Amino acid sequence: MDFLPVASDFISDKEIQSIIELNANYFKKLACQQISIDSIQDFELLYYFVVTGGTEQQILDIHQQRLRKHPNEKVVLLAHATHNSLPAALEVLARLQQENIEGKIIYLPAVEFETTSPKSPSIQYFSQKDILSDKRIGLIGKPSDWLVASSPRIATVKEAFGAEVIEIKLDELKDLFKAIPNSEISVIKTEFISKAKSILEPSQSEIDDNIRVYLTMKKLISKYNLDAVTIRCFDLVLDLKTTGCFALSRLNDERIIAGCEGDLVSTLGMMWAYEKAGNLPWMANPAQIDMKDNSLILAHCTVPCSLVSNFKIRSHFESGIGVGIQGEFPLQEIEIFRLGGKELNKFWQVKGKIIQTGNDDNLCRTQIKVKLDDEYSVQDLLTQPLGNHLVICSTQRR
Repeated sequence: MDFLPVASDFISDKEIQSIIELNANYFKKLACQQISIDSIQDFELLYYFVVTGGTEQQILDIHQQRLRKHPNEKVVLLAHATHNSLPAALEVLARLQQENIEGKIIYLPAVEFETTSPKSPSIQYFSQKDILSDKRIGLIGKPSDWLVASSPRIATVKEAFGAEVIEIKLDELKDLFKAIPNSEISVIKTEFISKAKSILEPSQSEIDDNIRVYLTMKKLISKYNLDAVTIRCFDLVLDLKTTGCFALSRLNDERIIAGCEGDLVSTLGMMWAYEKAGNLPWMANPAQIDMKDNSLILAHCTVPCSLVSNFKIRSHFESGIGVGIQGEFPLQEIEIFRLGGKELNKFWQVKGKIIQTGNDDNLCRTQIKVKLDDEYSVQDLLTQPLGNHLVICSTQRR
């Protein structure tokens, strides 16, 4: 086999080549060499090297092109340990399994391990109709393009959980954003900065704009009488040169469940967790796994500040602009779970303990390492993923 690198527009060709070189030994073990997009039809067998997150739809599009000449091709995804490669591979495989297409993830740092879990998978089927009955979820913009397994029909959300999805155009947010005066920002900004351990990359104006996003979302929540919200936040990066990380953090702290990237499935999962246990959830990517240690690293650029011992004000990882929040979680027992399936009738849940917090510049800002309890297997993620985001909650009932 040979491999095709697939990367997002947020990374340069030089950075792509650097990532390929860092993983060169794994490619040697697999006896494969790099090819270009121009020659994808020339090879009978092909690996998709997932260089970064945000590449899920690209991979599916390339696979469709390949099918013209290579029907019934098995999709083999190579995931590495940084740049949201693993969560992107999980999202692609989840979509393929929804469509009954054969696929496989090879996680390069563990290429010598078989990706067959020795324990019973933790996937369950369940019905939770009306558990969120009469809840109103604001979907600001469409789900992000890469959420290929996590963009359910709005009717499915209603059928599975009883919740109503209110679609709100991003243009409405942008218009409100531009109208927020500085006078509305100062008190919130002073509070945010005073609670932070430090400020690294963001400028004062970048912090101002993040608070504008929060104030804008508050206006939309009030206007549409919303119980929860999720936003296509990467369009804020592209169109407004800002991020939604502070807004989502603050809203969650106010007990208004707020999810990233227009991910309705994870937002539902966060709402479900909060309704069931009263514990505030955190949404994150499974960034790395260690099959030998049965552990994983979870990371994201936002976190409710009330969940962490302290936090730093950082830039957003993928874009390097705006505000990201780097929080330090206390070491504690947690539950990790994920909703999924075409009909939102599947559920994956494991338990473990946070054993370490991280500071890796090649991952999203808030990072935790979790050791799973012995009865669970981290290999589930490689064999039966339900999507790229997971929901994390403390097991201490409140």
